[in-house]
Amino acid sequence: MTVPRYELVIGDKHISSWSLRPWIAMKRLALPFAEIRIRLRQPDTKARILEHSPAGKVPALKIDGEVLWDSLAILEYLHDAHGPLWPADRRARGLARAISAEMHAGFKPLRDHCPMDLFLRAPVDSLPFDVEADVRRIVASWRAVRSRFGAGGPFLFGTFTAADAMYAPVATRFRSYLPDLSRYGDDGTAQAYVETIFATPEMKAWEQAARAEIAQR
Repeated sequence: MTVPRYELVIGDKHISSWSLRPWIAMKRLALPFAEIRIRLRQPDTKARILEHSPAGKVPALKIDGEVLWDSLAILEYLHDAHGPLWPADRRARGLARAISAEMHAGFKPLRDHCPMDLFLRAPVDSLPFDVEADVRRIVASWRAVRSRFGAGGPFLFGTFTAADAMYAPVATRFRSYLPDLSRYGDDGTAQAYVETIFATPEMKAWEQAARAEIAQR
């Protein structure tokens, strides 16, 4: 099968959580693609993104020049075109989509209070109620799916899926702000999962590239 010409439009690797999601999935699928990197939080950021995507946000995937935006939509396309990125079991697949959609649409208090900053180490002693509720929900969700469907490997559903791509940025937040997840109901499952994400070759490559980007400024 001929692979289309892919160009992935992304932001700064150390802070762009949405960019990480399709990037790590494409690397996991061993798909060749070019990166179009746009520095965020600059006066011309919006204009530069609009040169590539009508949504004006990163990420965007250019497929032989045609543009697809939104992280979850890109992951669905990658599953259909090159998968699998969802579990084969129907119930597992439904649950994987459910928790991915929950991440996509929810957890705004956590995202706002603990923004992704890959190299930040700033443990917090306490969290606002709504942020703590988000953390407890994520910890419980990871534990539930690992217990039910995780026997085949170290990822949420055993093998790597789109759900792992969606939650990889959460692992970075937990490492930055919440090194002790036992305070939020973790029995060790969530902490082990964070370590699993950071042990992947793809995440290591993302971190290395992020350091290089910062060093070049």
